[in-house]
Amino acid sequence: MAGQTNDGAEVLADPQHAEMTTHTVLRKVRELIVTGKIAPETRLRAEALAEQLEVSRTPVRSALALLSAEGLVNYSVNRGYTVRPVTIRDIFDAIDVRATLEALACQQSVERGWSEADLEKLAGLAQQSRAIVDKGEWSENTEREWYEINRQFHRSIHRAAQNAVLRNAIRMTLIYPVLGDVARICPSVAAHVPQRFRQLAATVPEHIRESQLDHEKVLQAIQAADGNEAVRLMSAHVLATKTRLHAIATLR
Repeated sequence: MAGQTNDGAEVLADPQHAEMTTHTVLRKVRELIVTGKIAPETRLRAEALAEQLEVSRTPVRSALALLSAEGLVNYSVNRGYTVRPVTIRDIFDAIDVRATLEALACQQSVERGWSEADLEKLAGLAQQSRAIVDKGEWSENTEREWYEINRQFHRSIHRAAQNAVLRNAIRMTLIYPVLGDVARICPSVAAHVPQRFRQLAATVPEHIRESQLDHEKVLQAIQAADGNEAVRLMSAHVLATKTRLHAIATLR
């Protein structure tokens, strides 16, 4: 793909940069949808989103196509792309599928082997999130930072599985936030959750402490090349979100 400099000289676009731009736009638009900042049934215009996100229309169009494949938006010839309402049942179904796929990623990552550098990076991510938990303070910025490290931890395992089909399948289950507490910031879930669970805590929430321990146990299993244990731990780790959501959603 070619472009032009300001003086008219033709240059070749970096396909890797273009892919990163699409993924960045995809993540941002997905966040806007899942957190309710873009309401259900809203028509998504590439031009308006490109202006809002300060990018070209090309990565926006690519991101909308991917969101359609993920089921977050609907496409029709007459209306184009519109936001599909996400129900709490959708969230639970996505968690069930993701638990199986994430466990498979752990298994294949062990079977196919980790490089020393990648294993050190995974351990480093666990250490970074541990430092946040041990500090004890919690805020919107801290929550976002912890969940970003959480996302990188999981993605490192996905990449280590060396299975592009599996990575794409996992991405399609991420219709609930990995950017913050789903019970607090996802409207389709929050509608079923008592108010006290939708308030941001001042100290590290218990479910974050438990999730941190889960990551460390998964890391230990991978370091020990124990694929079966990594599978068991990862599946339980992902399903814990569903168990927690179901428990608090039934409290009135």
